[in-house]
Formats: sequence, structure tokens, C-alpha cells
Amino acid sequence: MSERRRSHPPSHRENLDDASPAPSESRVQPRKQFGQHFLTDPNLLNKIVRAADLEPGEVVLEIGPGLGHLTRAMLDAGARVVAVEVDRDLAPRLEQEFASRSEVTILQGDFLTAAPEEWLARAGLENFRYKVVANLPYYITSLILRRLLAAAHPPTNLVVMVQKEVAQQITSKPGQMNLLAVSVQFYGKPRVVGIVPAGAFYPRPKVDSAIVRVDLGQSPEFSMIDSRKFFEIVRAGFGVRRKQIHNALARGLKLEAAAVQARLARAGIDPRRRAETLSLDEWRQVYEQFAV
Repeated sequence: MSERRRSHPPSHRENLDDASPAPSESRVQPRKQFGQHFLTDPNLLNKIVRAADLEPGEVVLEIGPGLGHLTRAMLDAGARVVAVEVDRDLAPRLEQEFASRSEVTILQGDFLTAAPEEWLARAGLENFRYKVVANLPYYITSLILRRLLAAAHPPTNLVVMVQKEVAQQITSKPGQMNLLAVSVQFYGKPRVVGIVPAGAFYPRPKVDSAIVRVDLGQSPEFSMIDSRKFFEIVRAGFGVRRKQIHNALARGLKLEAAAVQARLARAGIDPRRRAETLSLDEWRQVYEQFAV
């Protein structure tokens, strides 16, 4: 007795290492200047949506909707989506695509030119709690994350697709920390939800990607910190690669070496350590000694 093979819908791509655009998408030429790599696999799109824990009616800010595949998946989950697209050709295409969906607003523009709450206000959504879900362009990932995390009205959480290497940096532990890791972990708790192979995108990038979720919210000991001063100190610490922390801080903050060593001693930090070995709590202790 022969076994019938179950066929998959045409949109499902079994071989993610050989993804190709659907016929209707082949007319869209991805632009390198915007770092466009379109994700179309429905399983991965739904995984991103599930990671965001979307409730019906929740507001989502999407950065770089591209062809609108993730946008549609979020709408199908009941979200109210505000999508900001920098590409002047794709934005009207998206408006036409979702013309019948009142729960989505397409805004054309460079996300980095305005605060997140300003984009929501342009969609008529002021003082709303919101989430961020996006497939971020690789070349401006750090800039977008900083804009979101330090916003006057930040999201409750964000689920973003980033380079696998960046995801590893964001979630790194003491010993492998960098400025981006400290920045993200200062504002929230990041975790990798899943790895996405390069072949899942059109066109195929040179590296794999990862889905990262960051739940925003600070513990009481960090909520009272002057973030501007905190990051001035942290940037100084990471300012010179592989320098011992006392040398980096003395140079970056323009302080006498003896004074720096004395303050580090009061913070309980060995001055011979390097910035990448400090935990977030240790950076708080350094801040308390240098933010005077």
C-alpha cells in the first residue's frame, strides 16, 4: 500500500537555503542602500509574531515593512500596525496592498528622523502603549535600537530580526560584553528566540540572522541613574580596545590616573580588568564613583 505524500502550500519553502521570490515579488528590486532583505517564509513570520505575544488591538510599530509579509501576519493576529517604510517606491505599494485594512497605517520616511512616539502620533495614536516588531536593516541596527531604548515613550517590548552576530553581542555575558550589550541590558532583558538561516531571505545575505526579544523595564537601582552620564562613563571604558579599565577611563574622562584607580578601588573593581569583563551591576558601581 503506497503512502500519499502531503503537499505543502506553494508559499511554504522547505529548502530555506534556496529561497527565491514569489512571481509577484520578482518585479521588486531590493535596494542595497536600504539594506533590503525580504523574509517571506510563513513559518518564520509566524514565529516572530508569536514571540511578540500580540493581543488583539495591541499597537505595533514596524520599522521597514518591505513587501508587507510581516505586516500581514501581525494584522492577522489582531494587531494595530503602524509601519514606517523609507523606500518611496515600496510605501505606495504597501498602501495599495493594505487599502482595505483600516487597522494598518503606512508612513513613508526615515525612522531615525523622528522619535518613536512621533511616528505613532502621525498615525493618530498618542500616549498609547506599543510594541516594536521589525526585520531591521543590518547597517543601522544599533542606531535604531538606541533610538527605541532611550525614547521618552519606549515600547513595552521589542522583537527584532538582526544579524546573528549582533544578537550574540546583545545577549553576551561578562567577558564578552561590548557597548551595545551594556546599552540593551541597561534598559531591558534580551534573549534570542531563534536563528534564521541566510537562505530564508530574498536576496540572500552573507550571514545568518536571529530573532531577538527585549523586554523593557529597569530594576529600581538603575531607574534613578542619569543615563547620559552613565553612558558617558561606559563609552570611555570601551573607548580603547583591550586597554585596562583604569587607562581607558583616565583617557576617556580626562582624569588623573591616581584618581581613577582610587575610585575604582572604592567601587571594588580591579583596575587591571578590561571593560568587556564588567557586568552591568559593576558598571553601576563604577558610575556611582565617577558620576560626581
